[in-house]
Amino acid sequence: MIGFKKDLIEITDEDVIKKSGERFHPVVSETNIPSDEVEGVVFDITKKELLSADQYEVSDYKRVSTRLKSGKVSWVYVKSS
Repeated sequence: MIGFKKDLIEITDEDVIKKSGERFHPVVSETNIPSDEVEGVVFDITKKELLSADQYEVSDYKRVSTRLKSGKVSWVYVKSS
């Protein structure tokens, strides 16, 4: 992804902290700086799986559509503002 950077976010949802055992989770943040890039893997999932992921993610994350370096458009969870 171009225009994004890796970051950590402090999770405040006690249930998530209990399940993961971690207070700080990885996240990507949009920078809109063309030299910032985050590498990743695109998974082909069903609409049901995507909705399940939406239910899992807490309000610290939001799902956005972005164009990848490959030219493909994909959903990605990024840091909520």
